[in-house]
Amino acid sequence: MRQWHMRTTLMISLLGLSLGLTAMCVLVVRIHVQQQIRSGLASDLEHSLITFQNLQTQRNQMLAREAGLLADLPSLKALLASQDPATIQDGSGEFWRVSGSDLFALADAEGRLVAHNGLEAGLGSGQAKAQLQSLEVCLRHPGQARIVALAMDSRPAPGGQKQKPLAPIQIPPRIYEVAAQPVYFGPAVKGSGLGYVLIGYAVDRALAQQVSEAADAEVVFLNHGQVAASTLAAARLPALLAQLSGLATGSSRSHRLRLGDEDYIAASLLLDPGAGSPQGSIHLVVLKSYDRASAFLRGLDFDIVGAGIIVVLLGGILARLIASQVTRPLEALVAGTRALAHGDYSYTLAHGGAAEVSELSRAFEGMRTELRRTQRELLDSERLATIGRMASSVSHDLRHYLAAIYANAEFLSMESTQQHDRQDLLFEVRDAVQGMTDLVESLLLFSQTGQALRPQTESLRALMSRVAAAVRAHPEARHVEILVEAAEPSDAWVDGQKLGRALYNLVLNGCQSARRAGAPAQVRMRLLPGPGIERPANTQLEDGNSICIDIIDTGSGVAEDIRETLFQPFVSAGKQNGTGLGLTLAHHIAQEHGGRVTLSESAPGHTVFRLVLPRRERPAPAVDAHAETPGQAPGERKG
Repeated sequence: MRQWHMRTTLMISLLGLSLGLTAMCVLVVRIHVQQQIRSGLASDLEHSLITFQNLQTQRNQMLAREAGLLADLPSLKALLASQDPATIQDGSGEFWRVSGSDLFALADAEGRLVAHNGLEAGLGSGQAKAQLQSLEVCLRHPGQARIVALAMDSRPAPGGQKQKPLAPIQIPPRIYEVAAQPVYFGPAVKGSGLGYVLIGYAVDRALAQQVSEAADAEVVFLNHGQVAASTLAAARLPALLAQLSGLATGSSRSHRLRLGDEDYIAASLLLDPGAGSPQGSIHLVVLKSYDRASAFLRGLDFDIVGAGIIVVLLGGILARLIASQVTRPLEALVAGTRALAHGDYSYTLAHGGAAEVSELSRAFEGMRTELRRTQRELLDSERLATIGRMASSVSHDLRHYLAAIYANAEFLSMESTQQHDRQDLLFEVRDAVQGMTDLVESLLLFSQTGQALRPQTESLRALMSRVAAAVRAHPEARHVEILVEAAEPSDAWVDGQKLGRALYNLVLNGCQSARRAGAPAQVRMRLLPGPGIERPANTQLEDGNSICIDIIDTGSGVAEDIRETLFQPFVSAGKQNGTGLGLTLAHHIAQEHGGRVTLSESAPGHTVFRLVLPRRERPAPAVDAHAETPGQAPGERKG
């Protein structure tokens, strides 16, 4: 899992916090403002309906007074007293013009309409009488103004003749505010009734415009589900009619409607509660645009987003300030820790930043100084201890070899020594000299570790065969079978002399262990991987860029108590002689090649040391720009 730097984490955290707070503020403000807008619009619509009701009450009172004044006119009484419909129809026109109303009608004492004015433009005479039957409801409650709708119908064929039916002609719905007053002959209390006078004003666009201005809203009057008068744009009326089922007509409760590309809040008022079902009655619908009312909300969103951007910028500046005071000094401290891990005690530490970070840097500086001093003391003591162990080991081995040489030389000097005994004594002297030679060579190689390698292309199979031949000549390898398992091609770019010495020490160490364990003693050198070589089931090979050589012996294994210090110098537990430098030298040579030596397996009868080296290719020779090419004359240069 990838780990981010503290500065990155801080920047992302502040950015996320700023963006989250901005988004949350926008959301919360939007929700609350939308609720307030809707609540305000609903309240405005309710006030608009109340305004219309007050206006309607005033108009109804005025209409009732006008009807009462007309009913008291003697000339009108005389006209109704004639009881001739034609005379009454002809005389009613003058009274209609005097009243200034949109609708004027007269009815006899039985409530039958005998005259009407104001509808000729839309209806024929006979048609008008049929339509005006809906006005009879006003005669039941004289003295009160009511809103009535003329029944919608189709015009019949002209002249009333029977002929093929024509396509009906729809009559626009018409709504009137009508007031009826009875006409008496004499006083109203004692006089006899002559009939009724009805006057009305049309509920048209002019009235809708008047109500719209008073209510500050769009107004639609509906007659039986169709528009009678409206201030709403004509393009939005079909969408309104399509959503009437979702609008609780007759209730002042507001609803949200989508009309075209704009949202509205709408409320309705039932104008004729006694006319039947709500869908078939007269309604007033008032609407206010939600989008126009909430237009400022978009500007508020931009303001909040702008404030959020400012907060993000301020957060970035704050994060940068914190970084300069905390994270950068911490990064410098981390760099100093890495340098210390690589042995660099001279790395300069910054002591700036916050007080805690500065104090931490000074504490680290003190710890580094103390650690360097302690390491020097430890190295000095380790060096002295190493010299002591080396002197003790070398003196012990030299004394052993010198004692053997001295004793055998003394026996050789005796004249009584037989010839075959002299041969054995000579072999023992030679073994002692060989041991001293190996000791001196080990000390020389140990002192020369760290020198530059001299790599060249070597055949690993040939190198392993030479090492096996050299070890077989060693006295410690007597009666030990040494096998080489490698296949061609096995070339590698290595320092053959040093690598051969490392293999020599590992194989000799295996021979010594195998001899101590008893027969059968065997040591195998195995190059992994290679064609024709079987891979053991429990052997985990390195990758294809590595060279692996296993040295396997049949000894009793490595003691558990020295496995951690096995490759340290002068560790020779279990051996009668030897300096304990063989495995140390092999390990150092492998490290010089960029590899390592490990104890892969250790068990009685089966111990495996693995030498792992990186596989390197021979570097390409440098091209001399002035070198002569075939066919080029001596001294001639390329050009």
